Amino acid sequence: MSLEAASLLVLLGIAVGGVGTLVGAGGGFLLTPVLLLVYPHDSPRTVTAISLAAVWANSTSGTLAYARQRRIDLRSGVVFGIATLPGAVGGALLVRYVPRHVFDGLMAAALAAVAVLIAVRGERPHARESGSLRVVVDRRGGEWRYRVPEARGVLYSIVVGFASSFLGIGGGVFHVPILVTALGFPTHIATATSHFVLSLMSGAGVITHAFEGSYRIGNGLRRSIALALGVAVGAQAGAHVSTRVQAVWIERLLAAGLALVAIRLAFAM
Repeated sequence: MSLEAASLLVLLGIAVGGVGTLVGAGGGFLLTPVLLLVYPHDSPRTVTAISLAAVWANSTSGTLAYARQRRIDLRSGVVFGIATLPGAVGGALLVRYVPRHVFDGLMAAALAAVAVLIAVRGERPHARESGSLRVVVDRRGGEWRYRVPEARGVLYSIVVGFASSFLGIGGGVFHVPILVTALGFPTHIATATSHFVLSLMSGAGVITHAFEGSYRIGNGLRRSIALALGVAVGAQAGAHVSTRVQAVWIERLLAAGLALVAIRLAFAM
């Protein structure tokens, strides 16, 4: 891989890392479709392995930034993160058997479905009468009180773990809407907690791909390193900007990005 190509991947990583951290989705929802378009001859196995490595770097860097802001619901994050692990390993193993054209179609459909879900769901109150009480106080003194139905969250996380690892998008693109819509998390807490869960989930996928030899194909390892460097930097910027952006704009940005990428990927099939 040339120095010019590596530099472009670093810049791509910075952009994806910034946006991914801002919306709590880890950047894989943008990176995987972009890699599918840039490398049309690579297998889904190679593309998802590279993307998951970048998602791991992004989510880990973002987690550190959000931890400094004290916006992570650690109790929920640990429970949901552990629940994603079996699916994350299974998805990484299964993707090698899927033809490229089928994978492209599944990716476009998944992104479009989540975009519609976010766009039509409307605002919902965070207060719930049942579930485990959470109280999160951030570094600036902001306080969030909400209740979490943990058993339901575990079931969702099992499914998200498989789908995200299989598609190579990390899972935040699914997890943030679920945390907000189905589990009652405030948006800013959802984005931070999602990054923590992503770091566990994507890490399991990366380890599985490494044992499977996915990074030995082509320039997989070099591409992964270049993208990881970029997203680690972008994640810090995204977390910083998130403190200055209203929750509703974070959700709108996420929905618009998903819709645009889904349309572009569908036309490329």
